[in-house]
Amino acid sequence: MNNPQTTVLFSDEQIQARIRELGAAITRDYPAGDLIVVGILKGAFLFVADLVRAIERPLKVDFMGISSYGRGTISSGEVKVTKDLDMQIEGAHVLIVEDIVDTGVTLSYLIEVLKQRKPQSIQIAALLDKPERRRREVPVAYRGFSIPDAFVVGYGLDFDENYRGLKDICVLSEGA
Repeated sequence: MNNPQTTVLFSDEQIQARIRELGAAITRDYPAGDLIVVGILKGAFLFVADLVRAIERPLKVDFMGISSYGRGTISSGEVKVTKDLDMQIEGAHVLIVEDIVDTGVTLSYLIEVLKQRKPQSIQIAALLDKPERRRREVPVAYRGFSIPDAFVVGYGLDFDENYRGLKDICVLSEGA
């Protein structure tokens, strides 16, 4: 991209309000049992931090690195695990926390990998959902916001490792 510019799509205040609502719903939906929040690196790290503070029940947190983007703005469709879990998930409720659900290719692959480890349940919490780009259906139980087909950055989401630190979620567009 040449001279990229950002336009705010969701403000920090909107994001935090929605995370509080998601945390309340997750707290209500998981009254008992082991809950393991699996954050997907790197994009979801800020969302995971804020979401686990909004969930008012005991839980454990682990992270996985999984990628299908490389250095571009379009999913390559080739999925690879770059960091595996450090804890066992057998018998536990697993909540996958993702920054954005785009094509669904990465999450459908990840769900199949985790199912082999025999958790009690697997659900997805996604800050952003881009349904019009879906190539594989994935069940998003907790959705922050649905967004149009645009490339977004900020609040952990990046373009070539830039923009993660923005407090707002912004549309990245090529400047004039």
